[in-house]
Amino acid sequence: MLFNSKLFILGFLPLALGGFLALGRWRQASLWWLLGCSLFFYGWWKPEMLALLLASIGVNYALAGRPAWLVAGLAFDLGLLGWFKYAGMFGVSGVILPLGISFFTFQQIMFLVDSHKGAVKRPPFLDYACFVAFFPHLIAGPIVRPGHILPQLAMLAPRRDVRARLVEGSEIFLLGLAKKIVLADGLARFADPGFAAAGRGDAISLIEAWVALLAYGLQIYFDFSGYSDMAIGLARMFGISFPVNFRSPYQARDISDFWRRWNITLSGFLRDYLYIPLGGNRHGEGKRIRNLMITMLLGGLWHGAAWRFVLWGGLHGLFLIVHGWSKKVGLKVPRGIAWGLTLLAVMLAWVPFRARSFGAAMEMYRGLSGLNGLAVPAMLAKIIPFGHVVPVLPFLGDARSMSLPQGVLLLALGWSIALCLPDLQSMGQKRRSLALVASFAFSMQALFFAPAAIPFLYFQF
Repeated sequence: MLFNSKLFILGFLPLALGGFLALGRWRQASLWWLLGCSLFFYGWWKPEMLALLLASIGVNYALAGRPAWLVAGLAFDLGLLGWFKYAGMFGVSGVILPLGISFFTFQQIMFLVDSHKGAVKRPPFLDYACFVAFFPHLIAGPIVRPGHILPQLAMLAPRRDVRARLVEGSEIFLLGLAKKIVLADGLARFADPGFAAAGRGDAISLIEAWVALLAYGLQIYFDFSGYSDMAIGLARMFGISFPVNFRSPYQARDISDFWRRWNITLSGFLRDYLYIPLGGNRHGEGKRIRNLMITMLLGGLWHGAAWRFVLWGGLHGLFLIVHGWSKKVGLKVPRGIAWGLTLLAVMLAWVPFRARSFGAAMEMYRGLSGLNGLAVPAMLAKIIPFGHVVPVLPFLGDARSMSLPQGVLLLALGWSIALCLPDLQSMGQKRRSLALVASFAFSMQALFFAPAAIPFLYFQF
């Protein structure tokens, strides 16, 4: 069930929220209702996968707080994740990837480790099951810390500040919805044809390649940040506060700053539960580089069972190493140039992340560098008086002559938002309300007249 579907917005959400509030005088009854709704939500796709989720919850709860069983618990979680997510990478066929397995596995790894350290106490089973299965973050995050959510569940008062919660949560949810169905899905029309052409080995021209890449960079940003905003808004309606997951990452002044802004909860998990336990930067430059590359390569592999994700992670690891060296030698780069280089590096690294193969990525890089030539649609030949004039650009959108102007306008809107505006949670109330008014009509049109709801990109991870 998708957050951006009519079934969810008009059916599931009102029923889940209504029952939660109706039972609000009894905290445990509300939590049982919330758990039941979350399990129904997860089982909507494939009911048989519920057994896997429940088994994962049961085993981790049984092993938590038992020092002798920490390794067994981690082995169970990583073995489960490894089998379902990476068996296909080594030639095993017929394995179905369960939705959200990366996210609910990471949640429980954090719980096992934090319980072992004494940072969190073992809660009642109902609270723990709700922490893991809570439907707003179950499928695609954000990855929430047990020490952040479990105390909120313990003190949950379903009827406290209901009106303020519903107003704030609905506003954030609707703005996240607009990011997804207006911007991300609209930009996909200009990203997908270009990358598909590169995947077929077609010679994609300079303009087509850059439109496809710039569109994809915005598509993945608005798709995932939109999902995170929707999750934050939904959780707020139920009286739970989620951490911010995006802080205008394309405004980052360097690559390290980018990772403090992009998918913040995953970055924090990789830092605290992988990089630091490996030794971090405590044992010299050589081991710092090793630990950083291991972290980023595994972070790339976490996104999917394909070497292109490993390449993406490796590129970001290399960027971070170069950035660390530049700081060490005291290299000063003007702020504007540093921002431009950071954004260019991030965008070029998206190529293998999005391309379906190494060959497709190389073909896209050829187009981006102009090695396949510059083709100009006839209607723009007077504006751009050089290049090979063609009737239309075949790999741009739906190949109509108006595709380029439409794409440029949508890209201009998207990049203006990404580069000039603060993240949603940092916006003042007035600006947030204006954004909601401006986007509401487009969101409703996309919601009710789109042929089908388009899944979020991070559902595949």
